Amino acid sequence: MRLVVIAALAVVVSGCGGAAPQDCPSSPRLDLSDVDPNDDTLSFQYPLDVVEDPPQDADFCEHRAWSGGMFHAAEDYWRPPGTEVRSIADGVVSFSGRMGGYGWLVIVAHPEMNAYSLYGHLSPSRWRVEPGPVAKGDLLGYLGDEWENGGSRDEPLVAHLHLGVRAGQRTHYPGKGEWRWMAGWIKQCPSDLGWLQPSAVITAQTIPIGGFAGPAGGVVERWWTELLLVAAIVLGPVFWIVRSVRRRKPVSLFAVAVVVGGVAWYLTTRGVVLFAPIYLTAAVGFVAGVVILARRPRGNPSK
Repeated sequence: MRLVVIAALAVVVSGCGGAAPQDCPSSPRLDLSDVDPNDDTLSFQYPLDVVEDPPQDADFCEHRAWSGGMFHAAEDYWRPPGTEVRSIADGVVSFSGRMGGYGWLVIVAHPEMNAYSLYGHLSPSRWRVEPGPVAKGDLLGYLGDEWENGGSRDEPLVAHLHLGVRAGQRTHYPGKGEWRWMAGWIKQCPSDLGWLQPSAVITAQTIPIGGFAGPAGGVVERWWTELLLVAAIVLGPVFWIVRSVRRRKPVSLFAVAVVVGGVAWYLTTRGVVLFAPIYLTAAVGFVAGVVILARRPRGNPSK
């Protein structure tokens, strides 16, 4: 029985396996030269100024040896730093912030189309859009310099736009694991996880119907990494809260509330979606500390 449990955990931790290159063929980008960005009747437009792609760009589902057996969940468009990046469609900016190897990352939700678009490697030092409604063609930001777009002075990253389009909404996906909402290179075939080929969406002027109606994986398959992370963060403080309540130590409870609240805030900025239980744990610690402090005897009155 123990061996069965260990084997099952190994399958889960491995992300249920990766696709073989032949099962996830690369899709060369489609010609977008006929997609006029000034045509108001179109639902989607090209996000950059010129439809011209150098041969170094990474295509959708492309598999490269240096990637460690992973697949590209987007299309890359190489342009000089400072190039304007615009929304491919009407929507709402649901995320605009720093995100690790992306430099500055912008997510635009398109609720009416049940999809969202992702714009990575933008500049954190130039103007960038704030969360809120945007129209097709609105400026989202600028491509970042090689040392700020996810690269560094020691390891610069060639300026380019990482453009992703995905079925569903950002909150349908976790912030960690293969199913994460901001994935760039992943072990599983992107098409199986809801990612769509951006140039095909722009050319067709629609989100494919029936090809991927929504997240296909089960709750455990999609969310196990984030659930494990949240559980690991919550269980320790909960134990400490119970211990502090029994010993009636409000200072310890306030300390737990501050630390856990800070961790929750940090994880929120890093894209973790299941942050509510962590905030709740911090709130419980704070309230318990206030209650114990309020019920503490004020001292014996003088006789």
